Amino acid sequence: MKKRVLEICVDSLASARAAIAGGADRLELCSALAVGGLTPFEALLRQIRAESDVAIRCLMRPRAGDFLYTPEELEMLKMQIVQLKSAGASGFVIGCLNAQGDLDTEAMKPLIDAAGGLGLTLHRAVDVSRDPVQTYLDAGELGIDTVLTSGGASACTAGEAVIARMLQLREEQNGPEVLIGAGVKASVITHFRTALPLSRAFHMSGKTDVESRMAFRREGVPMGLPGLDEWHIQQTSLEAVQAARAALDA
Repeated sequence: MKKRVLEICVDSLASARAAIAGGADRLELCSALAVGGLTPFEALLRQIRAESDVAIRCLMRPRAGDFLYTPEELEMLKMQIVQLKSAGASGFVIGCLNAQGDLDTEAMKPLIDAAGGLGLTLHRAVDVSRDPVQTYLDAGELGIDTVLTSGGASACTAGEAVIARMLQLREEQNGPEVLIGAGVKASVITHFRTALPLSRAFHMSGKTDVESRMAFRREGVPMGLPGLDEWHIQQTSLEAVQAARAALDA
């Protein structure tokens, strides 16, 4: 029986510490979680590595928006993979689509080669692809060992039928692990473990809002999107990770 996996998505040292203390099996390291996550800073990976040998897969996403990348963006991703590998990454989280919404296998092959045999996850590009189930199969053909998915829905509970099909294919074809994400928390893990007993891998951020330590606060001067709350910092909650760990191990 394969091990159950709890992966926590983090973009700071504080979040990484909470995830590790809470019982995470693996981290997905990124930056800019507010836009769905971008490629992380090499220095942050080195900070975490100085404290822990936990498995860390780095998200490789050069910008927000779609997953149709230019040759220049792909070249940058290859260089970043090499740098992050040297800094201690255990694997990478990648995904490229073509204009028709299918997995762009030709664009992904150089990224896979750059990873040099480390673990690979197909990220949620699968969920905006034309046919998520076919994309799952295509990922397996490329040698990707894990597919992070919400079942092509805004939240995993809404994509349960597609996730069930992927789990079935995993068993029938020894396909990639199905890493269930988007809206995951302890109660959702409990639901999936009951409704889909083949579920064994889950991805979550477990974020909570931490009050800014700023005493002086100038309002009406946004640093990013108007309306974005800049006086609270989102960090992973130790308690949320502990609860998820308990639900997965129950």
